[in-house]
Amino acid sequence: MSATVPMDPSKNTLKLENTEKRDALIKIEKRYQAQWQKSEVFQSDAPTTAEVPVSSVSRTELRDKYPKYYGTFAYPYMNGTLHAGHSFTASKVEFTAGFARMEGKRVLFPLGFHCTGMPIKACADKLVEDVRRFGQNFERYKEEEESATNGGAEPVPIQAQTKDDVTKFTSKKSKANAKTVKLKYQFQIMLALGIPKDQIYKFADASYWLHYFPNLCKEDLNSFGARIDWRRSMVTTDANPYYDAFVRWQMNRLKELDKIQYGVRYTVYSPKDGQPCMDHDRAEGEGIAPQDYTALKLMVKEWSPKAAELIKGKIPEHANVYFVPATLRPETMYGQTCCFVGPKITYGVFEVSKNEYYVVTKRAAWNMAFQGTFFDSKHFPRAESELEAVVELWGSSVVGTLVSAPLSIHTEGVRVLPMDSVLPTKGTGVVTSVPSDSPDDYATVKDLAKKAEYYGIKKEWAELEIPPIIETPSYGNLTAKFLVETMKINSPKDAKQLAEAKDLAYKEGYYKGTMLIGDFKGQPVEVAKPKVKEALIKSGQAFEYAEPNGHVLSRSGDECVVAYLGQWFLNYGENDPEWRQTTLDYVSNDLESYSPETRNGFRKNLEWLNRWACARTYGLGSKLPWDPKFLVESLSDSTIYMSYYTISHFLHSDNFGTKPGKFKIKPEQMIDEVWDYIFCRRELNDDLLKDCGIPRTELESMRREFEYWYPLDMRVSGKDLIPNHLTFFLYVHLALFPREFWPRGIRANGHLLLNGDKMSKSTGNFLTLNDAVNKYGADATRIAMADAGDGVEDPNFEETVANSSILRLFTLKEWIEDVVKDSSLRTSASNGFWDKLFENEMNALVLEAKQHYEATNYKLALKSALYDFTSCRDFYREATSAVGISMHRALITRYIELQALLLTPIAPHWADYIWQEVLEKPTTVQVALWPTVSAPDATLSAAREYVRSTSSAITSAEAGQLKRQAKGKTITFDPKRPKKLTIFAATAYPAWQDKYVDIVRDEFEKSGLGNDKELVTRVAKVAGKDTKKAMPFVQQLKKRLTQGGEPPQAVFERKSAFDEVATLAEMVPGLRRTTGCVAVEVVVVDEGGHVGTVVAVGGKDGEGGARKEGLPPSAEGAVPGHPGFHFANVE
Repeated sequence: MSATVPMDPSKNTLKLENTEKRDALIKIEKRYQAQWQKSEVFQSDAPTTAEVPVSSVSRTELRDKYPKYYGTFAYPYMNGTLHAGHSFTASKVEFTAGFARMEGKRVLFPLGFHCTGMPIKACADKLVEDVRRFGQNFERYKEEEESATNGGAEPVPIQAQTKDDVTKFTSKKSKANAKTVKLKYQFQIMLALGIPKDQIYKFADASYWLHYFPNLCKEDLNSFGARIDWRRSMVTTDANPYYDAFVRWQMNRLKELDKIQYGVRYTVYSPKDGQPCMDHDRAEGEGIAPQDYTALKLMVKEWSPKAAELIKGKIPEHANVYFVPATLRPETMYGQTCCFVGPKITYGVFEVSKNEYYVVTKRAAWNMAFQGTFFDSKHFPRAESELEAVVELWGSSVVGTLVSAPLSIHTEGVRVLPMDSVLPTKGTGVVTSVPSDSPDDYATVKDLAKKAEYYGIKKEWAELEIPPIIETPSYGNLTAKFLVETMKINSPKDAKQLAEAKDLAYKEGYYKGTMLIGDFKGQPVEVAKPKVKEALIKSGQAFEYAEPNGHVLSRSGDECVVAYLGQWFLNYGENDPEWRQTTLDYVSNDLESYSPETRNGFRKNLEWLNRWACARTYGLGSKLPWDPKFLVESLSDSTIYMSYYTISHFLHSDNFGTKPGKFKIKPEQMIDEVWDYIFCRRELNDDLLKDCGIPRTELESMRREFEYWYPLDMRVSGKDLIPNHLTFFLYVHLALFPREFWPRGIRANGHLLLNGDKMSKSTGNFLTLNDAVNKYGADATRIAMADAGDGVEDPNFEETVANSSILRLFTLKEWIEDVVKDSSLRTSASNGFWDKLFENEMNALVLEAKQHYEATNYKLALKSALYDFTSCRDFYREATSAVGISMHRALITRYIELQALLLTPIAPHWADYIWQEVLEKPTTVQVALWPTVSAPDATLSAAREYVRSTSSAITSAEAGQLKRQAKGKTITFDPKRPKKLTIFAATAYPAWQDKYVDIVRDEFEKSGLGNDKELVTRVAKVAGKDTKKAMPFVQQLKKRLTQGGEPPQAVFERKSAFDEVATLAEMVPGLRRTTGCVAVEVVVVDEGGHVGTVVAVGGKDGEGGARKEGLPPSAEGAVPGHPGFHFANVE
């Protein structure tokens, strides 16, 4: 495919053939979407101050009198269109908002557009270069040029091994790790987004993105049927002066609270961009943080012959040269016996000063360049060409060099030795060896000593004494030796076992070890470690070093480093323990997290998260009020914008604040004190009214809007935002707002799979929201979203579900349209047996669906509201047809009403069509309330379940006989001749069951049957060899008590919840039709099952009241609720 032709990212998704039914449904959807927008049905406001005067009721009383729901999802970033993953997250708010409306609540679901940060600006700058290079429409682009210049360069790999520092929490983000950049030029990426080639050049202006993509986002969500109040939308950055004022207020107040501070610290940094590169600025490496090391200075005492020759004349003779290994375990440096290098790695000798040089990899030196080693913070380099090595050396050439190792007992020096597993992409490429406590080092030095000649070294270099330096309770004082020997590790190539041993050694040493040597002898390692590090640095034998703990690529395509520089940061974490503890307590005790995984994720992150750089110099955003050369970064201007939604429509009526809102307030009137008043941080006085010039009534109206909608009821986001945005969201809300306005709930979801696989444009398994809606229609897409899943595990959007939903909705629509015209429907009193069962089951499903909607379990809600509800209709239709009566018009009308209402949250277009055009209701279903129904009758519910299970059992019994016949076995009847079905029912339980009823009653009274283990033990002890007979009976009792809704008294008194014999009599006509039997009779058996009385007859060959003897074996097994069956031929 040509690189100038748009790719098809959905090429491998499901292909549809016949689309007539889909097209008919989409036509309906478009009609109702237009109606909803015209009627402004999704616009919702707080009770006005005219309706409820200021201070006439408390805030709590206001919300109690006028219930509300306020939900949001993370506003999407405007560098592309929404994909199916965005819409899955949005669907959780959407479905909840729909149900909340039906509960009679005022509902607010707003959405803005995030434009802050580097991505848009970086992409625009790339397009500037693309246009310059290839022309406005890229007419000078040649595909062969790409293949010639691409070079097949692979990104630097992330080292896959045991976590290096067990004392740090690491966030693993599947979505972030999955990000890859597949296309070379930005114009190709724009083509992949579906942008016409002749329009792409316009995006070289960053502001054009802010106008283009928000409109597409709004169109896509409207086509999805989202219940969004678009009056409250905005773009971020100073492109909207009102939002800009809001962000400046937020930052000012956080600084006043000492939550924003200035300091020098390590941060991931883009040399090309000249600023920190935070999570949302990255093309790759989201979630990756600086890894701190102690860089040791191992001074060269004697060069190897090869190295001496290579550096001769290039370094002053009086200068000191240091090999610089980076270690996470400074406390173990007493045990150094050698220093490792990778023999195939290229090292550089870099000048620190005229008298000091470091030997490290170029990658490590480039990181050090931003940490004060080669350049100061005012003169950071932009290109690696600014940092040149004095001389380059192969690792193999320095093997044998003698170096002094700080703290080592080998004061005469240790040798530089080869180690094949040293990585040039991690640390400095130089590794100090401590074989007493590092299994890798121990295995390597043993191998080197064993094969000294092969490695080209002297054996004694690898056989220096290994001193004990740390005592551990599990592994003694030579941890590495113990683990290598007990785990039978034979070679440095036993990577998997060594990784496991390394993890065990590190955890044992750090958490349980005690120092045996040095100034801190006798102290726990956990205490001694920072002291040893401090002493090394103070003595000049080491310095601090940091690098990203994985590969980070900025949006501008720059490989990032770690810089040590002055910056403004939000003081999250351990440096403000009170703030952290308040947030942690709120998460643990008050926040609704919807899942334990989400709550635990917050707890772990709060323990780990530390200061966060909140400003940058490149990109789009709001200027830092007190230091305008900086812009507020994208994860710091997006923490409390949900509060801005509450009043934005008063300020402006367009995204950019160029058109006035409900009030004629100017941006400059929105001073910090006004925001304080709106957000209930202060009260109104004459000075404020004078300073801002905003009328009192307008200020009071804005405050009313905020204090009514806040707190936010539910925030929905992907689980990958727990480590940053969602935690920041909590921190800042708790810092700035009174407690009553703290968020009530956060719902995190997994990353959407498509047809069971990760969504990927490169594999063609990808759908945008627009793709999905065009392909399946809005309601079928929404059904598939609801069906995809509700937990934090990755949900799965199955296209087969969306496709089958088209047929389901269309067929159900047609049936409803036909049945309302059916003149054969009964209109007499609806009190027959089958009518009662139908109405009762509808009532039960209405209540069941409500419970699932309330719990935000939409997959289960969909099952109750659609799948089970249509099955309920099918049962009624088939049952009445089987007994030869028509369905009842009032009940069918009630079914149609309930079906429309139950589906309104998930499939509102279909529901509104049925509501308005079939049922001819005067208003939209969007304002209809959830139906009120009677509590289900346990007797009817039990009878309904009995009918279902008995019908199934009869069918299975007949099928079982036919299978026996097919295998050549003798059966009780000839299926080709007329046959009769006899059903044997028992009205009394066998006496053997009494003792088990007593056990179940006792356990129920003690624990509510919560201790299943105790119940099983007691039953088995009494039953002995009859356990297999007893347990099914006991489990049936338990089910009736815990799931069936029956009163315990009825269960323990051995009374059936319904009249089984009467129910069977009602079933007889239908069973005749469904089984094809010429006769069906019901026989009530006496104790023992050998004699019985005929109580119901359908067809010939039977007489009610007749006694029957010599009953077949199936009669003996009948117990109340579980009849026996017998087929026989008749003449």
